[in-house]
Amino acid sequence: MHPLAERIQGRFADGVLLAHEWRGDLAVTVKRESLHAICRFLRDDPAMDFDYIVHVSSVDWPDDEERFEVVYEVYSIRHRHRLRVKTRVPEHDCYVDSLTDIWRGAEFMEREVFDMMGIRFKNHPDLRRILMPDDFQEGYPLRKDFPLQGKGWRDTFDFLNEGAA
Repeated sequence: MHPLAERIQGRFADGVLLAHEWRGDLAVTVKRESLHAICRFLRDDPAMDFDYIVHVSSVDWPDDEERFEVVYEVYSIRHRHRLRVKTRVPEHDCYVDSLTDIWRGAEFMEREVFDMMGIRFKNHPDLRRILMPDDFQEGYPLRKDFPLQGKGWRDTFDFLNEGAA
């Protein structure tokens, strides 16, 4: 097992579900309830020192019981190591704790995941739309069940066909 994964698992034995390394990239899947504590440890522990959040994204696995996966990629500038932290959430209880109090840079990235996938971030300082219009209310564009051409797209672009007849 990778030394970073061993250190995390040693501290949070019940919180780590899986550690997987592929082509030098380490990914650790954690329980949703342990996400915040593990990420605080990743930032504050001197051997870890993950001081930079690179990216926040999400994945839709529509056939799985825990449909959504939230993925945080973090980096230690001093140690030059990278880690992907993943957690899963079900559609009927679609939230995770915000990590903006740990990495301030997560604020806009979490807002994007909320806006496009519908995953809520508990204790986020400003959880509102960032890409879609404020009045957009039908679904989440990056979910696999969202129509490929969008909802109501014909009505939206009727003005293009007005002079064609």
